[in-house]
Amino acid sequence: MRVEHIYRYPVKGLTAEALEEVELTPGQCLPHDRRFALAQGDAPFDPAAPTWLQKRHFGCLMVNARLALLHSAFDSRTGQLSIRPPDGPPLVVDTRTEQGRALVAAYLTEFLGEEARGTPRFVEAPGHNFTDVAKKCVSIIGLSSLHALERAAGTWLDPLRFRANIYVSGGTPWAEFDLLGKEILLGGARLRVFKRISRCPATEVNPETGERDAEPPKWLRRHFGHVDLGVYAEVLEGGRLAVGDALEPADGDLLH
Repeated sequence: MRVEHIYRYPVKGLTAEALEEVELTPGQCLPHDRRFALAQGDAPFDPAAPTWLQKRHFGCLMVNARLALLHSAFDSRTGQLSIRPPDGPPLVVDTRTEQGRALVAAYLTEFLGEEARGTPRFVEAPGHNFTDVAKKCVSIIGLSSLHALERAAGTWLDPLRFRANIYVSGGTPWAEFDLLGKEILLGGARLRVFKRISRCPATEVNPETGERDAEPPKWLRRHFGHVDLGVYAEVLEGGRLAVGDALEPADGDLLH
């Protein structure tokens, strides 16, 4: 398998940012992946004592499809975040300041309208990632599996619907499931695959239009008997990963 795309998602629910290369660190997500989130007003999240919470506590595409209409960009060197709506000027703030985070919270709250609960907060906590699973990890999708779903459903699906970190080509459909519980070599890093990714209604949302115009979980269940696409893997040994690098089992077995 070959790495075709690498993405991070600095703000949970907002724009994917493509990377040509990245340095993986043991026990961590991709740098700046899901670093920020909009915590709903009733979310019991404490930045001073962060713990993992389910995605429903935050702005997310599963519940808030309109977020797909926003285009964001984050500069990790300066802390600057820009958010551009479908119409009107962009919001540009310094996320390192309390004022900047408050402006983002107000902006996203107004954009969500009735979908905002209470008084949402734009939050981050050093060392914490707002991931869909409690363990810090990276998500990997085999494009052969995605193409099998497309053929079964009779429609093209934007890979970004599935918001994975790493997309790989090669191998047969669902070959990544055979890696469950095994160690893999990915670029210069070693990882362990520990879980299949169960797909939720977030994948129904078109990342360009914000419309719910597809039913990947239903199609997966109907045609393949499960709702899984992709796998989670934890980084055991860090190293550089770049587009074009190989993914292969650490034990030397061939992927089919």
